[in-house]
Amino acid sequence: MEAGSVEISGIRVDLRSGGAGRDVLYLHGGLGPDRDAPFLDALAQSARVLAPTHPGFGASDWPREFRGVDDLAYFYLDYADAAGLEDAVLVGACLGGWLAAEMLIRAPARFSSAVLIGTLGAKFSDHLTRDITDIHALESDTVEELLFHDPAFRNRDLTQLDEAELTGIARGKEAFAYYGWKPYMHSARLARWLHRATVPSLLLWGEGDGFVTPDYGRKFAAAMPDARFETIPEAGHYPHVERPAETAAAVLAFAGAA
Repeated sequence: MEAGSVEISGIRVDLRSGGAGRDVLYLHGGLGPDRDAPFLDALAQSARVLAPTHPGFGASDWPREFRGVDDLAYFYLDYADAAGLEDAVLVGACLGGWLAAEMLIRAPARFSSAVLIGTLGAKFSDHLTRDITDIHALESDTVEELLFHDPAFRNRDLTQLDEAELTGIARGKEAFAYYGWKPYMHSARLARWLHRATVPSLLLWGEGDGFVTPDYGRKFAAAMPDARFETIPEAGHYPHVERPAETAAAVLAFAGAA
């Protein structure tokens, strides 16, 4: 994967790209893109992978007129047009899965299939029941246990990172909270319109996800017309981080069959 940047609709964002074959547009999760490299490299063995960094994350521009996930979804529809994507696979994890779902209910024509990994974004229970754990109200150790099955991935040593990486992490936390704060990590309208997401879709979940549980993922898949649900064992909310090879294999197998 090569690092670069691209300007779309007057907004410059970081872009990693590489590989050859069918186009895969990957939208990263709420913690930012800095731990996705092994997963992207695995995808790039069989596909041309395009992995932008969301506006507000990393070193990407953050236009202050952006108010929510809707703005990010329209930005990525502009990106898909500018990149000339055709018959592409749309892959999103966590926040990126939410973005992918918002794109699919609006203008799915450039995508032949989609894989949503531990996606956020929809409300299925009543207003008194929380579907998505409020990780911003918990101690960091508890959050790490909810997000990662393997203790080796928890509580990374930030002293080993350079200033640019630390700045990217800080910006990502701010942007994640900003875009998903109210209502918390979902759109009140998305579940109502998921019937419009008609492309074949795979809802892929870590078996040990404590942020958004597999039961939530099953409800999400059931709300889409042509979706199925699968799990990755020994993984939490970010199976593509903890099990990059297995997750990439599941993505590519589904995209090849869809």
